[in-house]
Amino acid sequence: MAAEQGPRARILIVDDHEDNVEVIRARLEASGYQIESAADGQEALDRVRSAPPDLILLDVMMPRIDGMEVARQIKADETLPFIPIIMQTALDTVQHKVEGLGAGADDYVTKPINFAELEARVKSMLRIKLLQDELSAANDRLARVNEELRRVAVTDGLTGLHNRRNVETLLHEMFEHSVRLHEPLACAMFDLDHFKSVNDTYGHQAGDAVLQQLAEILKVSAREIDKVGRYGGEEFIVLLPGTVLDAAVTFAERTRQQVESHTFTFEGGSLRRTISCGVAAFPHPRIGHREALVKAADDALYVAKELGRNRVVRFDSPEFNQHSDVVDDQYANQLP
Repeated sequence: MAAEQGPRARILIVDDHEDNVEVIRARLEASGYQIESAADGQEALDRVRSAPPDLILLDVMMPRIDGMEVARQIKADETLPFIPIIMQTALDTVQHKVEGLGAGADDYVTKPINFAELEARVKSMLRIKLLQDELSAANDRLARVNEELRRVAVTDGLTGLHNRRNVETLLHEMFEHSVRLHEPLACAMFDLDHFKSVNDTYGHQAGDAVLQQLAEILKVSAREIDKVGRYGGEEFIVLLPGTVLDAAVTFAERTRQQVESHTFTFEGGSLRRTISCGVAAFPHPRIGHREALVKAADDALYVAKELGRNRVVRFDSPEFNQHSDVVDDQYANQLP
């Protein structure tokens, strides 16, 4: 919460001389401020970290930890908000003021204290804190808005998965990584079988619920390093880094079984559906670039649909080759 310039502002007085503390406390409390005190530097640091005040009136000369070090530690602690520090000292020299300001002090008063001057400096520092707190709050709001805009830009609004544009960006990065480090990269394309009949029979809200639940199954089935996206309509894509073709087929088959055994629910009813899947992986003699990897998985998905749906087909398998019209020159064997 932003500091106030009036009665609610909390001021921490740090001084090892109790008489000094009581004199300043009486004057500032009479002006409406809430006053707390600490008898040494360590106690001051503990108080500041547990409940940051709005302003610190800090004596330079103290046992254990002096005021200079207290100021340094407070200003270096990034978990703390901006807290103005007014140092009080009897050492009224340019050298000591420069040292104090370098340690993190925001202002100075010299002893014996002129209370009219002290109150004016307190009010000035609290105004600065108010402005700083308002600026910090505005920056926090801006950061949250920017993060939300970034999330919306890369996320499918219905399912919360990566959207197609972001999937293509991720694929570019992951494929380059795969080529550079000679690591495998697999791609699995999933399509919900007979989805049109869901919308036609139960309505689009039911269709949306089914897609959302399928997205959740895919997210749970995938590893943390895998990238799950909605590629369009009822078609989904999973990019599996460091995964050879056999392992990708195992993942796809496990996911297919999970969907087959799942009951999709929506307002007013429930239904069962299955998915078809095509799987491809790089490196492969017929896959020389990232677009070819996705096309290979998509062609395998098409064959899975042709063969009756609810199955997983791997690219370039005998099953694929027997039922596909795809020709070799569609897959250029040239690295990007």
